[in-house]
Amino acid sequence: MSVSADPEIVHDPVFRHRLRFTDMTDEHGAPAILCEMWVDPGGGVPPHVHPRMEERFTVKEGRMEFLAGRRWAGADAGETVVVPAGTRHAYRNRGSVVAYSHCIATPPDPGLQGFLTDAAALGRAGRISKLGIPKGIKGWLQGAVMIEAYGEMVVMGFPPLPPPAIQRIVLPPLARIGARRGYKAGQLG
Repeated sequence: MSVSADPEIVHDPVFRHRLRFTDMTDEHGAPAILCEMWVDPGGGVPPHVHPRMEERFTVKEGRMEFLAGRRWAGADAGETVVVPAGTRHAYRNRGSVVAYSHCIATPPDPGLQGFLTDAAALGRAGRISKLGIPKGIKGWLQGAVMIEAYGEMVVMGFPPLPPPAIQRIVLPPLARIGARRGYKAGQLG
């Protein structure tokens, strides 16, 4: 079965990647989440932070670039980049072929899959930009619901988004309006 036909694959047309999630244990026997990533040329995600979760990215095919803190670094097949919890990070594929990578997230947080699935749904609905900025009032309301639901697992708000302190003031009222309109995390798009 091809990746595009696999019903477990999350397709994100804005960030130009496909993701598949599997519960697993890491090399120490601790619970973890494996996220397989197929990142198209030009694809990637904007900077963000996971306050309590480490991510270990291993490139399996192609080449990817990873931001950890303020510096981008390239990684080829067979190389691993570790992003400690609390570190601002992102990834991208500037190559000409699809890059395939594994990300092992510890400790596991089911919000990771929910957040990325909701972000992909908003992308398919045309409600977020390549920079992760919501488009239109519906996009802002759904994005606020999403950030409110997953705020313990991920912090957005690095340029060009407003700083997290501003988001803490503005987004909760937008999330309440979104909830009154029936928007729920896990059912966006």
